[in-house]
Amino acid sequence: MKRNIKYTLLVLVTIISVLGTSCNKWLDLQPEDGLTRQEYWKTKEQLDAAVMGCYASLLGGSTIPLAKYLFIWGELRGDMVVPGLELATEDDEALLNATMRDEVDMMRTQTSANNIFVNWEAVYKTINLCNTVIKFGPDVMANDKTLSQTTLNAYLAEAHSLRGLMYFYLLRSFGEVPLKLEPTYNDTQVAAIAKKSQQEVYQQIVTDLTFAAENGQVTYGNMAEDRGRFTKFTAYTALADVYLWNEEYQKAIDACDKVIASGKYQLLPAGTPQFDFYTNVYYNGNSVENIFEFQFDNQKLNPFAPMFGFGGTEFKAADWIAEGRLYGTDAIDFLNVDVRGNGTSMSEASALIVKYMNGRSSVTSYAHWFVYRYSDVLLMKAEALTWVSPGNAANGQEAIDLVGRIRTSRHALNNVDGKAIEIPDPANTENLSLYIFEERAREFSFEGKRWYDILRNAKRNNYANEKLLLDIVSASAQPSKQQTVINKYKDHRSHYFPIYSYELQTNKGLVQNPFYQ
Repeated sequence: MKRNIKYTLLVLVTIISVLGTSCNKWLDLQPEDGLTRQEYWKTKEQLDAAVMGCYASLLGGSTIPLAKYLFIWGELRGDMVVPGLELATEDDEALLNATMRDEVDMMRTQTSANNIFVNWEAVYKTINLCNTVIKFGPDVMANDKTLSQTTLNAYLAEAHSLRGLMYFYLLRSFGEVPLKLEPTYNDTQVAAIAKKSQQEVYQQIVTDLTFAAENGQVTYGNMAEDRGRFTKFTAYTALADVYLWNEEYQKAIDACDKVIASGKYQLLPAGTPQFDFYTNVYYNGNSVENIFEFQFDNQKLNPFAPMFGFGGTEFKAADWIAEGRLYGTDAIDFLNVDVRGNGTSMSEASALIVKYMNGRSSVTSYAHWFVYRYSDVLLMKAEALTWVSPGNAANGQEAIDLVGRIRTSRHALNNVDGKAIEIPDPANTENLSLYIFEERAREFSFEGKRWYDILRNAKRNNYANEKLLLDIVSASAQPSKQQTVINKYKDHRSHYFPIYSYELQTNKGLVQNPFYQ
């Protein structure tokens, strides 16, 4: 995977742009030999380099790395993360720099259009690289007769996959967004572009990922490369996530079954020591449990050292997690632990988030960012089984068995916060759904999934479970602000971010999202 960890970026005159911005917002990237775009799309090797450029963009971003955006978008509006600094008084808050102030405002549901973390620039940069491959990749066949249609489609599948994934993040975070499917590769193309409806964006995501599932590679020949690039089964995993979000449960089940039947992924066996679990899944990465990861390495460090590292920590685990109320503790046998908990996800002693920084320093901070793991497939299928035919006991039992496989592998404790973790009645849809939701919290803590899990479960069946979201956000709010937060989140339009103010200024085709007008 070394070639792809570096993700050699040789994309010719690929203009990385943010929608509707002035020309100073795009960047002209040329190979060292100075070829023009028309000269560049000649060989399959150049096409391969362009696809690697799409992956390379995942490791960077803009002013803020993409991985940091994805953590913030998926975690800060939930209940598992708090500021790294204690903010007991106004004097404490005065110590915050502008970036940390924006982070705290997001945690406190005070996100405005000026908050730097609602800037979608990093995501659209990746989308534009994918658009460029999709548009110009087919030209290579006319020049390189060794490039077959099957191989071309496989390359295009990777670009479609990444584009679909990026739009899925935008859909869940902003709701309606501009849907740009053509590349911007010179300044004459910069133009105003309006938002599309959530349904239109959703349909494009499905189209992209379906093409990828049908045309993607089964394998690139080794496990590391299969975890760093989109395969056919990575695409099916993302499709399952998308279908689950849209309440298309049978389609989600079918997509999960494709991944499960591939036999390419598995859980580590029950009894795996915690150190081995952490080392395989998180420290080394690219394990049998993992499906897709951003491939940081010693040549391209991740942004996690200042976020979670010792000294300058921006985020910590919420008190309720550090106090043992997520994974549980055994007061009699301290060796009886959930291998995902203390020492793997966070430190109970310090509340530090250690998942990405255990055994690392600022100069060795190249833990991967984990987009999908096999346990996600099992829990997505369990959730879909629960809702595809509510009250169906057979489906419910299958869902319970899937959760049980994960709990057994993780040595999950049966008593948490003084309460027994009871297996629900398989015909009780609501209780079973909550059981899966709570297991997802344990399995994916600090992996950028919590807010999306909360919102997906709350909005199901036209916000039938709105109370789940309101209870979580109010419990996380400052005591004096709880009712204000509840009133805000009762307006469902507030569940999506505002459009960044700079985008509104430079793209006259955009209209601010309704809640923030």
